[in-house]
Amino acid sequence: MKKAIYIFSSGELKRKDNTIYFENEEGKKFIPVENTGEIYVFGEVDINKRFLEFLTQAEIIMHFFNRYGYYVGTFYPREHLNSGYMILKQAEHYLDFEKRFRIAAEFVTGASRNIQQVLRYYINRGKSLEEIEQAIKRLEDRIGCCTDIEELMAIEGNIRDHYYKAFDLILGKAEFAFEQRTKRPPQNYLNTLISFGNSLLYTIILSEIYKTHLDPRIGFLHATNFRRFTLNLDVAEIFKPIIVDRVIFTLIGKNMITKDHFEKSTEGLLLKEKAQKTFVEEMENKLKTTFNHRHLGRNVSYRRLIRLELYKLEKHLIGEEEYKAFVARW
Repeated sequence: MKKAIYIFSSGELKRKDNTIYFENEEGKKFIPVENTGEIYVFGEVDINKRFLEFLTQAEIIMHFFNRYGYYVGTFYPREHLNSGYMILKQAEHYLDFEKRFRIAAEFVTGASRNIQQVLRYYINRGKSLEEIEQAIKRLEDRIGCCTDIEELMAIEGNIRDHYYKAFDLILGKAEFAFEQRTKRPPQNYLNTLISFGNSLLYTIILSEIYKTHLDPRIGFLHATNFRRFTLNLDVAEIFKPIIVDRVIFTLIGKNMITKDHFEKSTEGLLLKEKAQKTFVEEMENKLKTTFNHRHLGRNVSYRRLIRLELYKLEKHLIGEEEYKAFVARW
């Protein structure tokens, strides 16, 4: 499995023959091309066309974030696995309402059930979350009654609103009180962590899509419009609860990130560089964690699980096997 490289410092990314390296006042650091799948850039980094040409040859994706930790864009090399047939199948399933709704509803159902798995995990550890769990189950029962995608999105939003009420009970820390979901800018510490974690997950899934025949521009739950990518947003709904949220609960629960790791700016609350690094490290640890996959009968990592989800979607689109979203079993 290829690695992800994270760059927080400012400097230059350069190509030298068949290698690439990062250079700043501290010196040069070579990046092992054969082992690198993607590069995440948080610092102020200079690049040139020769460097980007080499990334294309090496099939390495580069994601850019601004100083506030917001995702700003991706250098997405020429697709090496792009399939005209698969693009037509994605478009066919998007343009046919029943086909699109079937996939979109499965994304929301998968998200709901993974949210319930997280709640059940903490209920089993003494947290009083049963009422929230029941409210989410009632909302999930209404998914099949939706008549359009907007209604489906509204149910997904209501499920998440109930779920977010559980965060304060799970964490039990006043300084990390949830209050309400705010995005740009996030208005409190917890919202800042959620936004940062979700941005990371969107780009991780985008990198995994690149390694399949799927086109990231054609989603099913999120409308395919003038946004660059939507399929990664769809798939992220399934994995946010069991990857991003669990990472956040660990970081706060173990005091790995505290209120001292934030600073106020004109753009709202900013996660300091040290905390960004801590979050990224814990996220990578989570993605490398393996568990026994009940259908495959062997251990897989969470990163591999994302790719397997995309393969399942491919099979659905070409009529091989009906798509069912992954639901965690702890």
